[in-house]
Amino acid sequence: MRVIGIDPGLRNLGWGVIDVAGARLSHVANGICHSAGEDGDLAQRLLSLFDQLTAVLKTHAPDAAAVEHTFVNKDAVATLKLGQARGIALLVPARFGLVVGEYAPNAVKKTVVGVGHAAKVQVDHMVRLQFPGVQIAGADAADALAVAICHAHHLQSAGRLQAALRAAG
Repeated sequence: MRVIGIDPGLRNLGWGVIDVAGARLSHVANGICHSAGEDGDLAQRLLSLFDQLTAVLKTHAPDAAAVEHTFVNKDAVATLKLGQARGIALLVPARFGLVVGEYAPNAVKKTVVGVGHAAKVQVDHMVRLQFPGVQIAGADAADALAVAICHAHHLQSAGRLQAALRAAG
């Protein structure tokens, strides 16, 4: 199974693609979509992210997708804009027929690091340990790979639960 993780952002939208074979995870690709139109044209920036993320999904053809929940900060305008970028992160995989898993940042950190309040540097370190020798495009791509890892673990757990329920019934 191929999983794409997406770390939404208006300026930088991270993505990471992994293959899952049983308990084995392998890196496929990662990167960062940078929004064009920095002059403040929100519609153009969102369109740029949409087009870039669409190209990523066309290239890597994932079977599953996951997006990190955004946190609400004190700046309501910034939060709203981030939410719009998150909408792109949800819309593009949905257009490819994928069900999109959504995870809180603490759930991603707990899965990857073992602690829900881990620092970003700890997440980055654990992702790099999971995929030794892989060139990671930046912090946003590392976060996206962490989201993909979290979703892979969730899918594996759900699969084991379904198998146990079938065996019990």
